[in-house]
Amino acid sequence: MTLIEWNDNFLTGVSDIDVEHQELIALINSFYSALENKADKKQLVKVLNDTYGEIYSHFVHEENLMEKYGYDQYQEHHEDHVNLLDDIRDITDEVESTDNFDEQKLKKKLNDWFCVHFGTHDARLHKLEKLINDSNADEGKIRSFFSKFKI
Repeated sequence: MTLIEWNDNFLTGVSDIDVEHQELIALINSFYSALENKADKKQLVKVLNDTYGEIYSHFVHEENLMEKYGYDQYQEHHEDHVNLLDDIRDITDEVESTDNFDEQKLKKKLNDWFCVHFGTHDARLHKLEKLINDSNADEGKIRSFFSKFKI
């Protein structure tokens, strides 16, 4: 069972980021599957910790790109990363501390997290990266990108 299905709407055009996003979806779906299959608390926490580690690594990768390109919305994007990592820690703490956690709330939070963050912050960042990596990109195109694509 899956919570999030990968589709072409998620493609950024930046192959290594697309691979990372597919891996993150697989981890989120792994947690969803563990919930659906009534996995024990220890297994759920393991999946969440694995997910946290991969997401953290992905965020480091993205933030390195932001610094490399002097990304104009670095601070907002970084703060969203911090909040998302805090959310995953909160979910993990909730799973560890009780047997009566709200599975539906956890599923919704994970789905919303990926779709909202990816559809706003990540979409803008990776459109910019693709533009910069385009051999025909010039400063005018990059400025145009910043002025037209607002989240």
